Amino acid sequence: MKARSAIVRVLGAATAAGALAWFAMAGGPAPTGGTAVGAVAGETPAYAVEDFDYPQADKILTEQNIVLKRGDGHIVLADCASGTGLLEVWARSKDKICFKVTGNTGWLTMEIPAVYGVKGSADQSAQVDMTVGTEEKSFDVAKDSYTAVGESADEQGRDHMLVEIRTAK
Repeated sequence: MKARSAIVRVLGAATAAGALAWFAMAGGPAPTGGTAVGAVAGETPAYAVEDFDYPQADKILTEQNIVLKRGDGHIVLADCASGTGLLEVWARSKDKICFKVTGNTGWLTMEIPAVYGVKGSADQSAQVDMTVGTEEKSFDVAKDSYTAVGESADEQGRDHMLVEIRTAK
């Protein structure tokens, strides 16, 4: 019985402390017998603001020489050996680069030079935007199929830089 009453006292004290903390943070009156306590300016947590910058982009650039800029998190760099159904980007500068695609839609901006082909992921079609000099070109990529893009689709065989991928189910 002593253990039970000790537990009840501890729970009662914790409940009272929680109520006091709630009143203090809410700016309401303190419970009877106390003084009003307000939140100190600058102690409230900051708001989380998504900037859509690609996580660890500097590390990926240093280790793999791939420039990933911004995205919504539904297209992420993947190890090509990690599975099937990945979106594959073929470039003379880097051979094959793979991306895992999730969600109903996705987008990712990047800079990958000398891209000549893209294979769509198993579940989603894609549109890739590329630049050659000051010219911009877009290519549609079907689900789970290879599409000639960039220099392999250009009559002059010019190098194209992949700058954005957008996907949709």
